Amino acid sequence: MVKMSGAKTLIESLEREKVETIFGLPGGAIMPVYDALLDSKIRHILVRHEQSAAHMADGYARAGGRTGVCMATSGPGATNLVTGLDTAHLDSSPIVAVTGQVSIPQIGLDAFQEADIIGISGPITKYSFQPRKVQDIPATVKMAFHIASTGRPGPVLIDIPKDVQVDTAEVDFPDKVEIKGYKTVFTPDQSEIEKAAKMLADAERPFILAGGGITLSNASNELQKIAELLLAPVATSLMGKGNFPEDHPLSMGTIGMHGSREANQLIYEADVLLAVGCRFSDRTTGKLDEFCPTSHVIHIDIDVTEIGKNLCIDLAIVSDARMALNALHRSLTKLLKTRKNTRWSRKIKEVKDTFANKIENSGKELTPPKILKELRKLLPAQAIVTTEVGQNQMWASLYFKALRPRTFITSGGFGCMGYGFPASIGAKVARPDVPVIDIAGDGSFIMTENSLATSVLERIPVTVLILNNRMLGMVAQWQRLFYNRRYSAVKLGNVPDFVKLAEAYGAEGLRVGSLSELSDAIKRSLKSEVTTVIDVPIDPEENVLPMVPAGYSLKEVIG
Repeated sequence: MVKMSGAKTLIESLEREKVETIFGLPGGAIMPVYDALLDSKIRHILVRHEQSAAHMADGYARAGGRTGVCMATSGPGATNLVTGLDTAHLDSSPIVAVTGQVSIPQIGLDAFQEADIIGISGPITKYSFQPRKVQDIPATVKMAFHIASTGRPGPVLIDIPKDVQVDTAEVDFPDKVEIKGYKTVFTPDQSEIEKAAKMLADAERPFILAGGGITLSNASNELQKIAELLLAPVATSLMGKGNFPEDHPLSMGTIGMHGSREANQLIYEADVLLAVGCRFSDRTTGKLDEFCPTSHVIHIDIDVTEIGKNLCIDLAIVSDARMALNALHRSLTKLLKTRKNTRWSRKIKEVKDTFANKIENSGKELTPPKILKELRKLLPAQAIVTTEVGQNQMWASLYFKALRPRTFITSGGFGCMGYGFPASIGAKVARPDVPVIDIAGDGSFIMTENSLATSVLERIPVTVLILNNRMLGMVAQWQRLFYNRRYSAVKLGNVPDFVKLAEAYGAEGLRVGSLSELSDAIKRSLKSEVTTVIDVPIDPEENVLPMVPAGYSLKEVIG
């Protein structure tokens, strides 16, 4: 037992969780914590907006595979975190957010900068805490990190009233905590594993749909072993991109609204579909009642609430993906030997070759497919790519091949514009040894461009590649296709000048007009000690294709 203030207790608790970095912005209700932080070895990275703090913590978590931490003051500071919390919530990213709160006697009195962040954050976090005594802080922090990082990961919030930060008390730091009713061990049922193995071994046309749960459980190797044993094609959801190498002969790329043609075609021919760590979102399945109607579906997921939520299935296995795939592989090896050149494998190659031989004949030099294929050539396999949201994101999904897990980071479920750049900064902090590139659109980058100040002053060099069409591109595309080209509130004009904007922050700004100039700019950025913004003008009329219109089946592809 040792006597200390609530603020110091919090910092000590974070240190015991091996926290190395906090992304945050101070204010009145969190000042005692910031004062205590001065005496800590924890690195604090000062953001320019709290939303970016949450996105940085999120990018840090996804790239590094450990819980990210962000911090803000009460009221607007706390509510500015909400967009980032919901992004992490829908994409199952483990972050712990710490917020200041007005003193306990003022709660509920509409005090200055008061907001009920516990009530606000409840639906978009795994849990929200508000310790009312100094003595409660150590166990609260321990529980927060445990909840955020176990089971299906997600964000947890700790809201600390200012008087609790200032008060002193004798505190004890527990080595472990037990949370009644909270289950963390998800071992697969062996009888269900054996049923799944039999279904897959008997299948003539097995198909694997891999979601973000593969990445979260570090199950990429297990996934690849099963795919190669079955000779089963593998498509990923957007969140699963990278968990199966996209240069592998069995890779179909991503599936869904802007999925690859081969994935969207072949999944309908499957007789058994093995879906792992995915939630069958609308952007993945298209029209649900027409998704794989003749396939027998095996669904492996750690979250029991996802089983049968969107899609009726034939066999459910509630388990950690890695544990389930290991068990499944053991059972499969007893039932079959490695398959060779089946009719299904020939069909896979035929479909892949058909679409691979389609040549882009736009006549333009700087088109998104060409730009992203050039980027892939220049980056090492371990480089991390983040994306903004919109056309840039879908072009990246389609044309930038991700070769390793945790190297493609994007806002999937929430589709949050402004995510990619701060997430790239967080990713670079987690993985300073690899290049980090944000594939951006001009509209999305503008939303959090003030993070340039953070990247420059904190010496966190990343590359921002802006596919600049001077439009809110995805909205404009929908207006072209479905609203008779009636453009409403999508034209951004030629401001800002991104080269000058970058230079104003002390970053490097480059503009390119050809693929050779693009190549030179990327190479230069990878050697730079400061963040580089590369402005790549593209045609504002360019569409992301193929595309499945909302409410249609994956068979009904445009382009």
